[in-house]
Amino acid sequence: MAEHPAYPVGLRLTGRRVVVLGGGQVAQRRLPALIAAGADVHLVSPGATPSVEAMADAGEIAWTRRPYEEGDLADAWYALIATTDEDANTAASAEAERHRVWCVRADDADRATAWTPATGHSEGVTVAVLTTNAKGRDPRHTAAIRDAVVEGLRDGTLVAPHHRTRTAGVALVGGGPGDPDLITVRGRRLLAEADVVIADRLGPRDLLAELPPHVEVIDAAKIPYGRYMAQEAINNALIEHAKQGKSVVRLKGGDPFVFGRGMEEAQALAEAGIPCTVVPGISSSISVPGAAGIPVTHRGVAHEFTVVSGHVAPGDERSLVDWPALARLRGTLVVLMGVDKIGRIADTLVAHGKPADTPVALVQEGTTAAQRRVDATLATVAETVRAEDVRPPAVIVIGEVVNAGPGTLK
Repeated sequence: MAEHPAYPVGLRLTGRRVVVLGGGQVAQRRLPALIAAGADVHLVSPGATPSVEAMADAGEIAWTRRPYEEGDLADAWYALIATTDEDANTAASAEAERHRVWCVRADDADRATAWTPATGHSEGVTVAVLTTNAKGRDPRHTAAIRDAVVEGLRDGTLVAPHHRTRTAGVALVGGGPGDPDLITVRGRRLLAEADVVIADRLGPRDLLAELPPHVEVIDAAKIPYGRYMAQEAINNALIEHAKQGKSVVRLKGGDPFVFGRGMEEAQALAEAGIPCTVVPGISSSISVPGAAGIPVTHRGVAHEFTVVSGHVAPGDERSLVDWPALARLRGTLVVLMGVDKIGRIADTLVAHGKPADTPVALVQEGTTAAQRRVDATLATVAETVRAEDVRPPAVIVIGEVVNAGPGTLK
């Protein structure tokens, strides 16, 4: 018989009986998608992996705890045969053929009537990749194609510009600590769909170079303030462009709600009736120390970490930080925006009981090609910053975890 390519089709299994034979690793991989499709899943197997057993315990599938028997596929719409018993697999496959039940065989694709494609999902689209015939099947190849297509859909590089979905409104996107690869998949996709991008100085600048020529990129630091303060001017720019029916991305460094004034912008947009989407980002408070080989928590060393803004010095009447309380904590202290205030911060911590020899690390331009790490103690950090010319942006880590790691990780 001549070999023909498989005919691709999407099965609507909601409420329809699906029988799975075998409760091993194959079932563990395939069951979640069948459950998500709303199928009435019946597992027949004397045993199961802990994950599969948990699905049964939760009532997501029905489990008959015995080997396959003739008649198990009666009234099934679809079957997955994945036992370790070849004879049982052959018998079940024959039953499926007699009852005209589409059947996948994990052990022998040539004798199956259906194949499971490599699948992925992106914003309401399912990508399914099949090879053209059983003999040429290479799961790694189809998975690689699937991954490439899904990634292109998610970051917007695969879909033609006129097919991209642009929705008027504003997305507050956390760009991560600096490395363009550390923005979230959703954040990157929204950037690709934007008409206007209002970017912070500390956002991942390399991403802006990837934007199409028609996208208007606005440097938030250079918005004319007029009679408004800087943040009010940024809020007004977001509202103005969104009201013009444009898709606006506010690209911020780190996470929008970690010292990013993101909530102020979200509140202003809400008051103006502008739809707002918040896309969390990887905060520099944990990612930058990690990139420098410093865990903010470590078993037997630190059971907590505290993130604090250092833009207002201890003793300043505007400060909301309880520095004496921080000095008493035994865990890790991560200071953002504190390079120019680190001398006063260190003195205050020591004055309230923190040992002067407490390790300190300053990580400048973390996660970027210019990253460097400078080590000191609370007693020496002020002089070290001057001597080493440490400049913002830099994340400061105070605590024994500074000495816990193996140094910069690659």
